[in-house]
Amino acid sequence: MQDKLEAISNRYFDLEEQMSDPTVINDQARFSKVHKEYKDLQPIVSTYTKLKQYEAELKGAKEMLNEGDEELRVMAKSEINTLTEQIELLHDEIKSLLIPKDPEDSKDIILEIRSGTGGDEASIFAGDLLRMYMRYFDKQGWKTELIDENEGSVGGYNKIVMEVTGDDVYGKMKFESGTHRVQRVPKTEAQGRVHTSAATVAVMPKLELEDVNINKADLRVDTFRSSGAGGQHVNKTESGVRFTHIPTGVVAESMDSRSQHKNREIALGRLIAKIQESRVQQHHDSIAASRRSMVGSGDRSEKIRTYNFPQNRLTDHRINLTLYNLDAIMNGDIEDIIEKLRVAENAEKMQGQLIE
Repeated sequence: MQDKLEAISNRYFDLEEQMSDPTVINDQARFSKVHKEYKDLQPIVSTYTKLKQYEAELKGAKEMLNEGDEELRVMAKSEINTLTEQIELLHDEIKSLLIPKDPEDSKDIILEIRSGTGGDEASIFAGDLLRMYMRYFDKQGWKTELIDENEGSVGGYNKIVMEVTGDDVYGKMKFESGTHRVQRVPKTEAQGRVHTSAATVAVMPKLELEDVNINKADLRVDTFRSSGAGGQHVNKTESGVRFTHIPTGVVAESMDSRSQHKNREIALGRLIAKIQESRVQQHHDSIAASRRSMVGSGDRSEKIRTYNFPQNRLTDHRINLTLYNLDAIMNGDIEDIIEKLRVAENAEKMQGQLIE
């Protein structure tokens, strides 16, 4: 492990130098990749540096045992015990940090929230989930961009899709994929009875051309006039974009935005997602056993989490976690839940390494 840590440390300082290189700074895409890798290695290098410091101090404390002064020997024994415990903890921390990350953890995401079973109340709950996530995104310093929305008839959303960008977005938000169940008295309920409704959340990593080895020469791009709702601007300009992947015949298009540039991004993203669908499905299947976060049909019985408003209770069924601060959670205080899910996933990975 020592050789591996030294190699990581050397790579870290090499990346640090690259971030000061004008050629890297002027290449935004390259700088972004270098910076992300640098930040990923930072916790490991920081912990390793602390470990080396404690090991040097331990060596010094052991040398003090040979001193003639009894008081110094007593102090040295106490320090040796303390440092030994700290070093063991750091070794455990490093082992955890060295667990291979999901290769897509650092990616930005496309977030989709849809109302499920429950009619109007499900749409309202979908809106509540969006509000919860938006407040969490603000705390994380992430940026969002609306892609598509379909509002509910009495509030909330039947469907809303957005792009979320920042550091480690997929790594944290991937656990939110699945059916979220709510138990409460709906605003539309006159008798005061508790109803159960559901909404589904889908979190997909935002993939790039290089992620799926698509050659730009194999793409045909067509523009067209959008039709339907959207006003005169949409109908009079060729803002719709259609991509065709010639080798496979896969087609994806977008007329969600009034901007042709944005529609190009959306359509290309959909094309990549279609071509990569089987790989992504395999990837999700490989980790579903540990985090069980696949999106179901939206039925109340297929749930990853329950939000019980009368009892101010949230239950995450994947890790048997129950919290009684639902009011704070709905205001975006979900970091503790996500961290516990990440710990559970890491524990699964560590167990897998031990078996191997």
